Amino acid sequence: MQLDLRTPMGLMFAITGAILVAWGLKTNGDAIYAKSLGINANLWWGIVLLVFGLIMFILGERRQHKLADEPPEPIDESAPRRGHGH
Repeated sequence: MQLDLRTPMGLMFAITGAILVAWGLKTNGDAIYAKSLGINANLWWGIVLLVFGLIMFILGERRQHKLADEPPEPIDESAPRRGHGH
């Protein structure tokens, strides 16, 4: 079975986004946001990263299940072999 890179990347982005959302909610209304015109950048970018990560994760998982349901391709023994040591 092949690994779809969207799955671990999606998890990475979703976890990072969840951390930023939590930090943005914890520090909401603090004086640190005065420099950014009162915009809670941690919260908003955390939401963006969380949504992006979840989309990537879902797409990767859908592809993994689709690959698992497909029958494997037959191996053509008459074809020349490529790779190391062949």
